[in-house]
Amino acid sequence: MKTISPQDLSVPDFYRLLNSSIAPRPIAFVSTISKEGHVNLSPYSFFNIFGFNPPMLVFSPSRNRHGHKKHALLNVEEVPEVTINVVSHRMVEQMSLASAEFDRHVNEFDKAGFTPLPSERVVPPRVAEAPVSYECVVRQLVPLGDAPGAGTLVVCEVVLAHFHDEIFDANGQIDPFRIDLVGRLGADWYVRANDAALFEVARPQMGVGVDQIPLPIRNSNILTGNDLGRLGSAKTLPTPDEVAAYRQTEAVRSLMDEARFGCQYLPDLLHLRAKQLLAEGNVTEAWLTLLVA
Repeated sequence: MKTISPQDLSVPDFYRLLNSSIAPRPIAFVSTISKEGHVNLSPYSFFNIFGFNPPMLVFSPSRNRHGHKKHALLNVEEVPEVTINVVSHRMVEQMSLASAEFDRHVNEFDKAGFTPLPSERVVPPRVAEAPVSYECVVRQLVPLGDAPGAGTLVVCEVVLAHFHDEIFDANGQIDPFRIDLVGRLGADWYVRANDAALFEVARPQMGVGVDQIPLPIRNSNILTGNDLGRLGSAKTLPTPDEVAAYRQTEAVRSLMDEARFGCQYLPDLLHLRAKQLLAEGNVTEAWLTLLVA
């Protein structure tokens, strides 16, 4: 393992490590306006939700390599309102174009080919192509420094939200396959939150915990940390009588025969079988299989 102090690397070198390891990051496609009425549209991946009552979003424009403030920050210092637009896969190339360092009074809506829609409660327009747009008032600016790369937290309260109808499922919930979001990685890399990249993890319940898993199982070379997490979510462990009864089942007898006649290590076969059961969501039978060993 490499242990690195930020002081031991140049700022750009440590930035590359941060940017590639704190990822994927959601993207705030931020529309702002100057006091003269000039609109800016720029993406920021230093962004997330920071509370929902009231609903608060925070993004951070970092100073450029010369130490100058980004145009969005200059605008919100003059007009403390923004729209924060969500980025889907079908608009990612246009969004990237809008991130180029155009002059301050160049309108990125025009340069990147986006359609501005009038907002209802704030002055900056929203992006028609975005699946979701939030109209926000800026509640606080928190400067974090004035050197190149230093950020300023822009703390925004959502006052109105707009959602395209097409992103909802039959239950009225946002469908991750339909909204088709993208996230920012390091360098030129992005991730698409769709297809095989999507998976579900059930909300945890008060289970027995990984600390209650016997050491031979916990130290298995076959089971992963994810497998142990699923085992630890079980509310109770099988009783000795249940394990004894399960040992007599055809599934276990078949594994015992395979070990005997195939000269294989029975615990490994049982752990492989348990891993398969866990992948299928059958935690109870996985426990029974492991405790047979």
